Amino acid sequence: MELWRTAANPWGQDVLMGVSWDLMYAAIIVAVAFLVGHAVWIKTRPTKVHVATEAVPPGIPERIQRHSLAARLFHWTMSASMLVLLVTAFVPVLGLQFPWVTIHWIAGAVLTATIVYHIIHSIGWQDFWAMFQIGFGEGMAHLKHIMSPKAPEPKAGKYPFDHRLFHHVLVVVGLGVIATGLLMTVRIDTIFWTRNPYMLADSTWGIVYVIHGICGVALIFFTAAHIYFALRPEKHWITWSMVRGWVDREHYLAHHDPEKWVVTEGAAPGQIEPVEEAPLEARSAAE
Repeated sequence: MELWRTAANPWGQDVLMGVSWDLMYAAIIVAVAFLVGHAVWIKTRPTKVHVATEAVPPGIPERIQRHSLAARLFHWTMSASMLVLLVTAFVPVLGLQFPWVTIHWIAGAVLTATIVYHIIHSIGWQDFWAMFQIGFGEGMAHLKHIMSPKAPEPKAGKYPFDHRLFHHVLVVVGLGVIATGLLMTVRIDTIFWTRNPYMLADSTWGIVYVIHGICGVALIFFTAAHIYFALRPEKHWITWSMVRGWVDREHYLAHHDPEKWVVTEGAAPGQIEPVEEAPLEARSAAE
């Protein structure tokens, strides 16, 4: 399997043209293997009901807002642009030819605009640093839960450990694909400028193409994984929160720590009382 594509420039020099299309097929195979493997693992994994004994404050509302309308609009706009980018980038390679370049760079511009908006919105109107808490203890607890069903799933704040980890990986990959994509649009005519393919040397363009391709191939896997987990029955409650904006009290208490994600005014120490977590079978039926 080749990793890169090369071609001779007008001066007879071999220069990088991008990643090998073998990597695209490899990403698809890895994604399918991961999704099938995870589904089989979940199906065959022994289940164990853990009774929660943590004390929770009274006054938790029936519905807890998790995503504002602005955050949801950002998410779905970004998701649509990402899917368009993946289709226009890789479907022509599979043999379906169509005028994809214009659609691709417009979708890239939309993605860039949504990311800029998200950064501004996160800094100005959200708890920006909540997503960047590392939480090594929570991560180790997650690992123990994955390794053994006897270990209870750790309750998180607003953003669980695996969500934060996924976010951080996408930050790196997303910024990589956006930065290189913006550079590559200089090589085509757009409504913003006239093409200038000579802005960078051929060798430098090759590096840009390779980084863009690696990030694009990685997004095949991450997008497939994200959609897969969103469609899993036990995750429907959190998927619906990105549609409706809220989670119900039952799932909030089952999956979140009220001390880490405070949704009440705060009760006096003598006003809190323990609550038992519903059995796993009952919660699955409710979902």
